[in-house]
Amino acid sequence: MPHVLIIEDDLDIATVLQHDLQEAGYETAHAGSVMQGLTRAREHDPDLVVLDLNLPDGNGREVLVRLKSTTGVRVMVLTALDSIGEKVELLNLGANDYLVKPYNPDELLARVAVQLRVPVSDVFRIGDLELFPSKQLVTCHGKELRLGPTEFDILALLMKQPGKVYSRAYIHQAVWGKEDLYNSNVVDVHLSTLRNKLRAAGLYGYLRTVRSVGYGMKT
Repeated sequence: MPHVLIIEDDLDIATVLQHDLQEAGYETAHAGSVMQGLTRAREHDPDLVVLDLNLPDGNGREVLVRLKSTTGVRVMVLTALDSIGEKVELLNLGANDYLVKPYNPDELLARVAVQLRVPVSDVFRIGDLELFPSKQLVTCHGKELRLGPTEFDILALLMKQPGKVYSRAYIHQAVWGKEDLYNSNVVDVHLSTLRNKLRAAGLYGYLRTVRSVGYGMKT
C-alpha cells in the first residue's frame, strides 16, 4: 500500500487530508514542522510527500531541497501561495507537482494517483558503489558500507548526478538545511570522513575535490 507523508502545520487541513487519503486506500503519516517532517520522512520512507510551505520552524523549501537531494521520493507542494514565480521556483527545486489551497479533494486525489504511478529510481550506481535511497543502504562490491546518516545524505546528493561539482554552500544547504557557512568547515570534515571510508573499501578516486569550487563524484 502506498505511503503518503503529509507535512502540514494546520491540524484541521492535515486531518482532512489524512481522512481523504486513507479513504482512497493510502497509508498516511503526519508532521507539523520542518524538523518533524524530515524525521518522519526518514522513519516512514514515504512514496509521496504532500508539503506545505509555511511551517512554524522554517520554510517547506528546506524540506524539498533536503528530500530531493538525498532520496527519490516525489513531492507535491500544497500551499496557499499562488504565483507563477513561486510555482516555477519550486518546480525548478525539484517539486513534482504544485497545488494551491483551497483545493478540490477529487483533484488532489487524482494528482496523488498520477504521482504514485510514476516509478522512481531506487538505486544510484557508480562502478562498484551502489546507494539505495529507500533502504538507507550503501554497498561496495555487494557488501554493506557503513556510513553515518549525514555521510549517507552527502553521498546520495553527489551520486544523483555523477560528474557534477557541488559547492560547499549548496551541500550545506541541501544536507543541513542552512545557508550560513561563516567560519564553518563542517562540510569539509564530513567529506574527509566519507573519503576515508570509501578508500578503506578500496574505492579510490570516486570522490573528487575541485579546488575553490567544491565536491563531486567521478562519472
